[in-house]
Amino acid sequence: MRNRSLAADHLRRAEARVQALDVLFGADSWADVVRESQEIVELALKSLLRDCGIEPPRIHDVSELLLAERRRLPASLHEEAERLAAISKDLRRDRELAFYGAEDLTPSEFYTEKDAVRARDGARLTVELVRSAVSAAD
Repeated sequence: MRNRSLAADHLRRAEARVQALDVLFGADSWADVVRESQEIVELALKSLLRDCGIEPPRIHDVSELLLAERRRLPASLHEEAERLAAISKDLRRDRELAFYGAEDLTPSEFYTEKDAVRARDGARLTVELVRSAVSAAD
């Protein structure tokens, strides 16, 4: 079953959050850029899966499902599936650490501008590719 309304909502919210990245980036809040980027990628990829009629699991990283269902994705994303999966998996590793830290790790001291740039670029690319593929399928 395809819930295109939910898929569109996920993508719209991911696009709105991309704008928030610039505010966080401007405040040198690197850990928050990393965390927010992960959420953006998660929303965008779940939007894509839903749009393709694939019910995404309630987990933060859908990279394995994305690769397993690659042939059900729009043709324009068949070649990009590995790249999107890598972005998702990479950011998933940082989800909790960037938000909560740990006894021996303070997020604002651990994450750097380089980490934030990598995360922001991955989020922007994911949203752009998903938007493009979903729009082309309509």
